[in-house]
Amino acid sequence: MLKSSFTAIQIFGKLLSNLIILSCLTFINFSMAADTSNHKKSKQQNTRKLNNVQQAIAKQEATIFKTNKNRATLERQLKKDDFAIAKAAKAINKTDQQLKITNKKIAVLSKEKQQLGTQKNRQERILAQQLRSAYTTGQHDYLKLVLNQDESKKIQRTISYYQYLNKARLNEIDKFQVIITQLMQVTTQHQEQVAQLQRLKANQQQQRKNLSKNKNKQRQTLAFLSTKLLSSKQQLTKLKAEEANLTAALQKLTALIRAEVNLVGLSKLKRQLSWPVKGRLLRSFGSRKQGYLKWKGVLLGAPIGRQVQTIHSGTILFSDWLKGYGLLTVIDHGNGYMSLYAHNQTLLKSVGDRVETGEPIALVGQSGGQDQAGLYFEIRHQGKAVNPKLWCK
Repeated sequence: MLKSSFTAIQIFGKLLSNLIILSCLTFINFSMAADTSNHKKSKQQNTRKLNNVQQAIAKQEATIFKTNKNRATLERQLKKDDFAIAKAAKAINKTDQQLKITNKKIAVLSKEKQQLGTQKNRQERILAQQLRSAYTTGQHDYLKLVLNQDESKKIQRTISYYQYLNKARLNEIDKFQVIITQLMQVTTQHQEQVAQLQRLKANQQQQRKNLSKNKNKQRQTLAFLSTKLLSSKQQLTKLKAEEANLTAALQKLTALIRAEVNLVGLSKLKRQLSWPVKGRLLRSFGSRKQGYLKWKGVLLGAPIGRQVQTIHSGTILFSDWLKGYGLLTVIDHGNGYMSLYAHNQTLLKSVGDRVETGEPIALVGQSGGQDQAGLYFEIRHQGKAVNPKLWCK
């Protein structure tokens, strides 16, 4: 009886044990299945996130590429706008010079015309006096006087007087004719110059319209460029590239320089040179430009169209548009010295031209994408930028 009870208890224990093991296995299988499902869901979520990030990166790269492409297109358009403005401004400057010359000619001709008019009036008075004098001396018939043998000495004196009067009168008439001819020539020249003045003024008016139109296009281009904002890093990269471009250009120019014995450089002219343009100092040499970049020259604020003058005699090495600097002129002064003038509205000299101290070489502008008018000015020695304040007073 006890033995059968013990056996029953053993059987029940085994059943209970199997039941517990089966329950554990079922729980483990359920847990594993749940973990597998959660892992799968997590993996799918991570994959979606990764895809979203990759799509965002691709979209951002496409935007950056498009922005850079648009900036490049706008910068090319800016170059065209700068050249169009330069052409119109140069034409206006040339017309201004012609107007000055024409006005001077008109002033000279007006004075000459007035003097000839005075001489003409004087000759008329002299001839009138001579005619009155001849009339008051007596209305003698010249043939009768010759045939009259009475008072021969008196007749001889009268004849001599007549001859003198006639000779003087003929002489004055000749002078009068010369003055009249000169007066007519001067009057014609005066009229031609006045007509030329009117033509020049009409041309200038059209040139100013063209200039205004091109300036509006430039402003639109700059406005579009301003919407394509660059990050600090991009701006730094852009400025570094522009400086490298300038440095490379100057190195090439240095290699092409032919030494001229009459160009002695600037070494003995410290504190003696005049600034190329009168204006307010906006950026000084050595001040911070962007990041670790510093200004290698000075930026002088001045109104558009003001003349830019060379600081010393030299030869034009470069006269063209350069990215970041706009319309740029570089002058060789000898002994490794150069001066650089950037952001001009127009350039008045060409490569190879010899210029003297104080000679106009350009007009102040804002080419190269500047948001305000001014002149960027550098002095370099052996390719290295030096402080212009050491030379200009």
